[in-house]
Amino acid sequence: MPPRKKNLMIVGNGMATCRLLDELVARKALDRYELTVFGEEPHGAYNRIMLGKVLDGGEPDVIVTKPRSWYESRGIRLLTGQRVSRLEPSARRLHTESGESYHYDVAVLATGSNPMVPAIDGMSGEDGELRNGVFVYRTMEDCMRIREFSRAGDNAVVLGGGLLGLEAAKVLSDRGMHVTIVHLAHGLMNTQLDFVGGSMLQRQIENAGLFVRTGRTIDAIVGDGNVEGVVLDDGECLAADVVVVSCGVRPRVDVARTSKIPINKGILVNDTLATQVPGVYAIGECVEHQGATYGLVAPAWEQAEVLADVLTGANPQARYRGSKLYARLKVAGVEVASLGIIEPVLDTDEVVQIVEERKNAYRKVIIRDRKLIGAQMVGNTGAAAALINMFDRGDPMPVDPLEALCAFTAGGNASAGPRTVCNCMKITEDAIIECVKAGACTADDVSGQTRAGTGCGSCKSEIESLVTLHAKKPALAATA
Repeated sequence: MPPRKKNLMIVGNGMATCRLLDELVARKALDRYELTVFGEEPHGAYNRIMLGKVLDGGEPDVIVTKPRSWYESRGIRLLTGQRVSRLEPSARRLHTESGESYHYDVAVLATGSNPMVPAIDGMSGEDGELRNGVFVYRTMEDCMRIREFSRAGDNAVVLGGGLLGLEAAKVLSDRGMHVTIVHLAHGLMNTQLDFVGGSMLQRQIENAGLFVRTGRTIDAIVGDGNVEGVVLDDGECLAADVVVVSCGVRPRVDVARTSKIPINKGILVNDTLATQVPGVYAIGECVEHQGATYGLVAPAWEQAEVLADVLTGANPQARYRGSKLYARLKVAGVEVASLGIIEPVLDTDEVVQIVEERKNAYRKVIIRDRKLIGAQMVGNTGAAAALINMFDRGDPMPVDPLEALCAFTAGGNASAGPRTVCNCMKITEDAIIECVKAGACTADDVSGQTRAGTGCGSCKSEIESLVTLHAKKPALAATA
């Protein structure tokens, strides 16, 4: 008689869970586990990085990565609209806010992060709800509400000059709105870019028709009933019909806290992604590992691979040792890449910068002992793929670091090992070319077969170029 399957329950249905499910299925986890996923939103997992597509009018399905049918066809139970309140580790019970209780053998907390919403005078009504015209930009439902409320010709103020805030601002501008971005730091995307990089990004965004106030925040939202304007901390008043809040995120630890699972900034985990409570693991933006929390998707996917190895026994010795951070994105229409640290730490750290004032472009690398430890590019990211490969593998930098900032020579100097095109999914150029030569005719074909381009999407244009270059050409008809 086969052994009883254990109950594996995953709390949260975001991008970390999406990847964990793929890794578990690939390792035949369903042979040993009854798998249940609890999701607060009313649909399957979706790509949060692509929210701008929904805000811009696209159907929500366009960013859904796992429709309900995906779970059903694999025998995975998906419980949507379910908010988990706490775990009861002594009894191995999971409790929901609706009063239901479930037995688990193994639980995984993938609760993600909460948006940071500052306390602003006039933001909420007497009932405590956001007033008409104020929105937090975080979920698919948020996007639907914003696009249904806003109209061409309206004035919009976006609070927050990070990735999501800039993306929302660009979409609203493209939809015919007058948009002002208000950002507390003195440079945009200040967690990924230094002041010069943020300034170059600001110039390009302003050239695209948006307005920016850096070093400022909103003191009050004003209006009789609906929003009519905002008052900045320097006293400036801006007309506003719509206010969109996108001020970053913090790890969501409410379930861990009520379950008495140790937390600090995030849920504390060791190298196996286990919490201190037996049978309870955690991955993604909600976790803290070796003092670090990660707000990017790539570390969550690396964690998912390790946890799947551990839970299925595919590799019981698998360990998560932390992640190297890098991002290559199109921000409000501007190509941006950032990896590692953004400022030198040691006096011996070498810094090389190229500033192209007329092009509003910027490139910078930080080198220690001939190893790349940080880089950023705004408006000229041709060398990004090669630099990310050097950073990821620890390859030595060229003797002349300027060579690494030039797309042609950077590609030529990337040392041993195949060049990675999709850093999110770790898909190499060779793998994409092989896929194309086997018959893939479009970038979507390649994505469907290899998963390249299904993360942040920044490598789509490069995949398209490889398809164009290596696709089989139709044979010419013979002529008499």
